[in-house]
Amino acid sequence: MKTSNLKWLLLVLLALPIFESCSTDDNQVNTYINETVVTDETTQLIVEWNELWLELDRYTYGMRPNATARSLAYINLAAYETVVDDMVDFTSNASRLQNLTIDNSQRANTIDLNIALNTCYAVVMDYFMYNIPIEMNNEIDQFKVTKENVLFQNVTNQVFIDSRQWGNYVAEQVIAYSQTDLQAESQILDPQPLSYEPPIGAGYWTYSADQERALFPYWQSVRTFVISSDDTSTIAPMDYNEDSNSDYFAQMNEVYITNNAAKLENNEDLWVAEYWSDDVEGLMMSPPGRQISIAKQLIVQNDFNHETSLVLLLKLGFALNDAAVSTWADKYNYMVMRPHVYIQEFIDPEFETNLYKFINWPNPSFPGYPSGHSCFASAAGGIFIDTFGNTIDFTERAHEGRTEFSSAPRHFNSISEMVEEAAFSRIPLGVHMRIDCTEGMRLGYEISEAVNDFDLSVN
Repeated sequence: MKTSNLKWLLLVLLALPIFESCSTDDNQVNTYINETVVTDETTQLIVEWNELWLELDRYTYGMRPNATARSLAYINLAAYETVVDDMVDFTSNASRLQNLTIDNSQRANTIDLNIALNTCYAVVMDYFMYNIPIEMNNEIDQFKVTKENVLFQNVTNQVFIDSRQWGNYVAEQVIAYSQTDLQAESQILDPQPLSYEPPIGAGYWTYSADQERALFPYWQSVRTFVISSDDTSTIAPMDYNEDSNSDYFAQMNEVYITNNAAKLENNEDLWVAEYWSDDVEGLMMSPPGRQISIAKQLIVQNDFNHETSLVLLLKLGFALNDAAVSTWADKYNYMVMRPHVYIQEFIDPEFETNLYKFINWPNPSFPGYPSGHSCFASAAGGIFIDTFGNTIDFTERAHEGRTEFSSAPRHFNSISEMVEEAAFSRIPLGVHMRIDCTEGMRLGYEISEAVNDFDLSVN
């Protein structure tokens, strides 16, 4: 068969799944095919795949926030490793991460980076974003083929085949590497294990129904990439106290007053609380996913090249993963109760959090101290500050157009201002004391400092 005819046949075969699926799926895949938003063609592809990931994140059940953070580390590691051989100042992590094997002899002399990256994203997102509706799985494959239909037209058949092979190879190697973390592999299958019962003590967190059982109580044993929970510092919370004159009571009372005022007045605190919540599966992206959304917006705003974008996303994935491990280690060490229980017993038995209207129970299903939201925000914020500087002119638009909650975009003049707002949004939502947010934010910045020092350059 002549080369031109073979190429035409492959193009037709690639197009068939799209034609069939669009006829039954309302062309939903086109949601992720945007107008050009950056100069670099590969960055454009990265942005589009991350937009699809954010939609998957919203509908991925039983993952947030820990398994979601973990997935981001591996997805962005795979993307980086697919392209790094063509990045002048950077090297593979195979020499840094034990059990990660990337054999460069598997890479053909000539590949198309976009085709390889497109293939890699499809494989790792399909693997790591589990527990999603079947139609969302279909969208991954549909989007991959849609992009291939365009990319295939500019290369030879052999380059197309070699590029797909390399992207698939790297993805499979990263997946194999993830599977060597046996603790994570077992825990993601049983995120609320019946084997775990929280210890009993004054001021300790506990659950009142099966839906509230401890979520990821053993996550401290999961792999980290840069800094482990043993290497991060920790500050113990203030002592539990029921005295109405105590600092502990004052912190709980602040939650009560702020939560209720936000609800009654429908004020900016309610806007902040709902805007940064990201607690509700099917309604919002996850807390780690929010940081990916911010990164994507900043990449577009600054018109980044693909090398800088991949490094940013890799470090962000590492930081979010390691933040989840250290935060959850401290949560289940200190076992600090949520404000809801304390307030109902000592301040107002009718108290309800501002989160309660979105879910069937009043709190996230794990102890309060330190705040995970706060740690994710500052772990990402530290990476953003290192990349962009702290002073920015940035409007965060993650929820723009949503009507189910307060979603109007919010403007910031600095990264640290945005981090603080995200962290302390948990107080008017009614789910955290101030000490939870302060410690989470401190811990996240510590993690980001370690990740910023992680050397990816040529030695």
